[in-house]
Amino acid sequence: MAVRLFALKPECFPKLTGWATLSWRTCIYERVREAAKKQARVYAVDLRSDVLTKPTPAMRQAIMDATMDDDVFGEDATVNTLQQNVADMFNKESALFVPSGTMANLIAVLSHCNTRGLEVLLGHQSHQMIYEQGGLATLGGVHPRTMFNLPDGTFDLDHIESNIRPENDSHQPVTGLICVEDTHNVCGGVVLPLDFLTKLRKIADDHKLPVHMDGARLMNASAALDIEPKKIVESIDSVSLGFSKGLGAPVGSIIAGSGDFIRRAVRLRKALVGGMRQPGLLAAAAMVSLDDMIPRLKTDHNHTRMIAEAIMKASHGLVHVDLNRVQTNIVLIEMLKGFSAQFFLNRLEEVTEQEEKDIGESISVGGHPSTHWVARLVVHSSVAAKDVEAAIKKITYVLEEMSHMDPEKTYVHNSRLM
Repeated sequence: MAVRLFALKPECFPKLTGWATLSWRTCIYERVREAAKKQARVYAVDLRSDVLTKPTPAMRQAIMDATMDDDVFGEDATVNTLQQNVADMFNKESALFVPSGTMANLIAVLSHCNTRGLEVLLGHQSHQMIYEQGGLATLGGVHPRTMFNLPDGTFDLDHIESNIRPENDSHQPVTGLICVEDTHNVCGGVVLPLDFLTKLRKIADDHKLPVHMDGARLMNASAALDIEPKKIVESIDSVSLGFSKGLGAPVGSIIAGSGDFIRRAVRLRKALVGGMRQPGLLAAAAMVSLDDMIPRLKTDHNHTRMIAEAIMKASHGLVHVDLNRVQTNIVLIEMLKGFSAQFFLNRLEEVTEQEEKDIGESISVGGHPSTHWVARLVVHSSVAAKDVEAAIKKITYVLEEMSHMDPEKTYVHNSRLM
């Protein structure tokens, strides 16, 4: 957009007559030109989400060299290799490549709950409950029942037991599945404790229930715990993994589980319009992400920690970050003293003439409101060390600026929370 604006000439504006009109057109042109030049000077650090990663040169080359055969017929060699590699990585019987994480989770739930009217137990702050368009109920006829997420992303184990429905009561739906999320997005990228998963497995076995894990950022959990992912999911029946978040691939997710589970999933993928004829180029990028991007996740985690500690150092009592919950690549910033998350994020994105003079450069930092009073920053593979330094510089400046504002005034900006 900046380049197009910069290229505008006065003659591009409507051709009207008169000296005043010509002056008006020239004035508008000069303003647009100046705005474009200013925008070109801005150093932008986008921390809204790790879905904003760009494919690496190695991924782009793999896309160019990929096979282009039909996956609905099961004939694409790259897709088949990817699925087998992921199944082996998780120590599961089989795996299935799908277009998105939302579809992966929906397919998984419907494959387990293959009778309408069953109930799934999941966290009240889970991605499946909040951000997946209610697909479980809308498309699957599955009734979601929420359990309170604790700050570490788990639930009270006694609460799980008490929420499993009695099968002999015809008034109530039948519990068909338990879902967990690792790492947990809304809880700040925290990693589920392994002992929680082990105890959950015991409860599920006692009631003959399967367990599904939304593992969109599971490799972040693996990196944080410094263990193989198969150790995390050994007590899990099915798991989804996203390639387009921290792993940096452009498109795609995968689900893994038993052979029977995946055979049902193949049919569900087709019904949900997820069958892809020639997705080898997408699978090729995902293959590279598993080979190249997993080792650098710890770098993302270190960068995240640097930002979180810098925020607390410069907080002026205006914001708070629970450093114990900064375990992977997400920072949750709790707003205090009446400042809303959107106000803070708007100021991080904005560049003023005064700050250009004070810090000697124009820095814009993108973030996302998790709630009205909590801002979220997410670090990813497209964020380099110099970007982290710039982000810290801007955040520190903005917090210093806010410390001189009236603390009794409430700065609230409405926003759609996504």
